[in-house]
Parts: sequence; C-alpha cells; structure tokens
Amino acid sequence: MWEARAAEGRGAELLAWARAQQLPGAPLRRETFRAPGERVLVLTWWATDGGPDAELPELPEPDAALVGRPVHRWRFESVESLT
Repeated sequence: MWEARAAEGRGAELLAWARAQQLPGAPLRRETFRAPGERVLVLTWWATDGGPDAELPELPEPDAALVGRPVHRWRFESVESLT
C-alpha cells in the first residue's frame, strides 16, 4: 500500500502522477484511490510466496514539491477474501 498527501492545491496533480507510474512487472491487481485532504492511495496485489518480506516493485517517491509529507508505505498479507 502506497499513500501520499499532496502539497496544498496539488491533489489532482499527485493523482495524475500516481496513475502514470509504471511498475516493473505487472501486479495481479492495482487500484488507485483519492480521499479528502488531497490524499492518494495505491493498492497493488502481487503473486508471491515470499511472504511480507518479499522484494516487490513499489511506486517511487514523487518530487518533493508535489507532496506535503513523505510517502507512507505498508505491506499487508491477505488472510481472507470474501465475495
């Protein structure tokens, strides 16, 4: 999970930047979200059996002028999926 808060008034630009980023390799799934406070969130799903410490592609850091604070990244491991 990749999450960033845009610098004041730059939410649309950060969203466009995140959507344009290519990852080496193709995730099983990729979703991009926006939220109040000019936040952008990108979730990616990868096929791996390496657990939460596996080396996986991640979105880079945007230009410092585009964000209001450093990017946050979290790794999660699926334990259940209901449909």
